Amino acid sequence: MTVKQIRAFLAVAQSLSFAVACERLHLSQSALSLTIKALEEGLGGRLFSRTTRNVALTPEGQALLPRARKLVADWDNAEDEMRQLFTLQRGRVTLAAIPSFACNLLPPILKHFRLRYPKLNVTVNDVINEQVLEMVRDRQVELGVAFEPAPGSSLTFTPLYIDRFVAVVPSDSPLANATVIDWKTLLEQPFITLQRPSAVRVLLEEHLQARQMKLPVEFESHQLATVGRMVASGLGVSAVPALCVEQMRELGARCITLHEPIVERAMGVLTKPGHELSAAAQALFDSLLDEWKSVL
Repeated sequence: MTVKQIRAFLAVAQSLSFAVACERLHLSQSALSLTIKALEEGLGGRLFSRTTRNVALTPEGQALLPRARKLVADWDNAEDEMRQLFTLQRGRVTLAAIPSFACNLLPPILKHFRLRYPKLNVTVNDVINEQVLEMVRDRQVELGVAFEPAPGSSLTFTPLYIDRFVAVVPSDSPLANATVIDWKTLLEQPFITLQRPSAVRVLLEEHLQARQMKLPVEFESHQLATVGRMVASGLGVSAVPALCVEQMRELGARCITLHEPIVERAMGVLTKPGHELSAAAQALFDSLLDEWKSVL
């Protein structure tokens, strides 16, 4: 059965008149008759009892009527829902992002996104860098925001910006008044950092090992907010991506430009190649690319 055939059947069944049904469907009498005939042949029997004066439903036609109504209603609902999805009048998109981005830059981007697409819902998974890559790779989410993956990654990376690490020190530290600080000076202090396998931790260790330098780690945490609070409390110093500067300041710590060496890495949007984004995910992808500069 086709939707066209079911609609033709309903039009005749509801009016019990081929002439009236033709007007409703904007079909010629011959076209309508052929449509009903094809439906009856496909099902294996007559649905209508026809004379020169009357049209009536056969018992089989009576049995089909409520099912046909439901089929057309379901089809119309599905058609309406799909149209709303494609026109972004409804829908949901799931995103994975590293906590530093999810906490600091993502909220204002989502605010702009919500103003433009008020009927779209967004689910945010704030997880470590490695989990972002895994969730995109396994299609648990359509989009990810994380550091650029290593060469040879199976994911497509669209860069947003280069994030440079800054020093985080207590506001009452002798280092707090400096405008620039080198790593050698920073590492003379007790160091606080994220636990492995955090990409922030791994990235710092890789860059410093290349310079024969080592992190003097005395405190570790899973959350950047806890790291910032520890620094603000005077337990030591740290280094975080520059996008966390405002967060560190709110926690009571001071951020200073770091050099010798400069540690930086591209931040961007991850997608899985070969899998077309939904309309909602594409809209969020475009918003990420368009809005990040205004909130950085």
